[in-house]
Amino acid sequence: MKITKYALMLCFVVWASFPVCKAQGSDPNEIEKLKAKLAEQQKQIDTLVQALKDQEATLDGMSRSSAAPAAQAAAPQVGALMASSTPMLAPAPASAPASPKLSPPAPAPQAAAADQPSPLQLKLGNISITPVGFLDATGVWRSKAAGSGIGSNFGSIPFDNAVPGGHLNEFRFSPQNSRVGFRVDGNWKGTQFLNYLEMDFLGTGAANNIGITNGAFVPRLRLWWLSMRKGGWEVLGGQSWSMFTANRKGISALPGDIFYGQEFDVNYLIGMPWTRQPGFRALYHGTGDKVTLGLSAENPNQYMGGYGGGGQIVLPSALGAVGGTQLDNGSASFLSTPNVAPDLIAKLAFDPTSRVHFEVGGIARFFKIYNTSTGQPNSGRTSSTSGGGGEANGIFEVVKGLRLISNNQYGDGIGRYFFGNAPDLVVRADGSLSPIHTLTTVDGFEATVKNSLLYFYFGGIYIGKNVAVDNNGSLIGWGYTGSSNGQNRSVNEYTFGINQTLWKSPAYGAVNMMLQYEYATRTPWYVATGALDHASDHTVYFDLRYTLPGAAPAIK
Repeated sequence: MKITKYALMLCFVVWASFPVCKAQGSDPNEIEKLKAKLAEQQKQIDTLVQALKDQEATLDGMSRSSAAPAAQAAAPQVGALMASSTPMLAPAPASAPASPKLSPPAPAPQAAAADQPSPLQLKLGNISITPVGFLDATGVWRSKAAGSGIGSNFGSIPFDNAVPGGHLNEFRFSPQNSRVGFRVDGNWKGTQFLNYLEMDFLGTGAANNIGITNGAFVPRLRLWWLSMRKGGWEVLGGQSWSMFTANRKGISALPGDIFYGQEFDVNYLIGMPWTRQPGFRALYHGTGDKVTLGLSAENPNQYMGGYGGGGQIVLPSALGAVGGTQLDNGSASFLSTPNVAPDLIAKLAFDPTSRVHFEVGGIARFFKIYNTSTGQPNSGRTSSTSGGGGEANGIFEVVKGLRLISNNQYGDGIGRYFFGNAPDLVVRADGSLSPIHTLTTVDGFEATVKNSLLYFYFGGIYIGKNVAVDNNGSLIGWGYTGSSNGQNRSVNEYTFGINQTLWKSPAYGAVNMMLQYEYATRTPWYVATGALDHASDHTVYFDLRYTLPGAAPAIK
């Protein structure tokens, strides 16, 4: 405004002075007329300058009165971290400057790419939509022909003299562990929400579609849940990893914050409690998320064995119909299995620093059946019992890049949470129920050296004996003399491997090569005279993985 004013005045003076210069040498009367005209023009200039000053003062006043509201409108409303603890901030308006007082924390090891720019990321206002997933090209070799696909059925490893599995090995390629999904992050009126979907291709399908003419692997829902957090409170609903599964950080449901090891085996580690099932949970996060308290109600299932290679209990002869109708026997009978109440899980997690995670938890379970036998003392009656257990888990980075791991569980009636390798309970001749004791552990280390991740784990499960006597005097239940060699006392695993990052870019994804060696053994409760006392298997995995941008390369 000031530059324009002075330029106008200068032009006006030059224009007004020009005739004076031109009139030099003229007669006196003409000069007097010019002087009078110049004086009149000077008054006009003074009037114009004053008007410009008044206008400038008015504009300055208007600018000051609107400065404060404009600054407030421009300030970004940056949200706190999502409850998942993934380092993705709720997006601020595109025109808003970044706050100098807030900065995102260091990325978690298994979720580092979540807040990086990605050509596949879509932003719609305050919502960020990010595809997640990877392509797996897998090869697996086993020293025994277990017929279990790319995942290990630990509880049914063939004995050396088994026909034909103990005399053959097996090899196969598969893309089934490939994943596809997305996550949606946003903020609605101060409530941060995260919607996470994940699918793989390990669903069941016709065998000839898979192996003869076409690899028609069936998609399968793994995870789909929504979490909402405001302040320290968070609620979550949908299908997620069970809260009884150990965490790496807090009590987050994101795969990168769950401990299921770095191994490739899609059935993970023996002795590791896990399931992905529907449920609801409520969490409270303490200051700085250093302490988190959670309570969840999750899908129940009365389980008598028979899934994932695990053996089945022997039922009383008069109550054989209970199997598959009231107790899940691993033969696609889940929907016909009644359940009294949801499984209740509580957990308290401590994360005092980024290098320490420790948690304790407990689970309560409830069982009930109807005695369908006739002519027995308790026929036509219901029997019920409860079970439960506890856990103590920890991950400790003792030196930079080296993490020590120890996860431990003990309880009654919690066998289904260990890939079905242990039944929940046995049924006595009178129809009463008795939970089975289970003790498990997973211990090991993970070491990051430049672009390589090295790991070693030992996993084990001990399944307690629970024997009853049928009305005809024969032994029933689990672990009795004369029981089948599928009723295991213990199953153990030793595994190590390397996850090598060949190439990675926050904008274009990553390429990883993974190698894993696995040695697993199982020991039954009863060994007949002259029979083998254990079964063992050697497994080798090779995998080449391309991870989409927006998903962390280390996520399995």
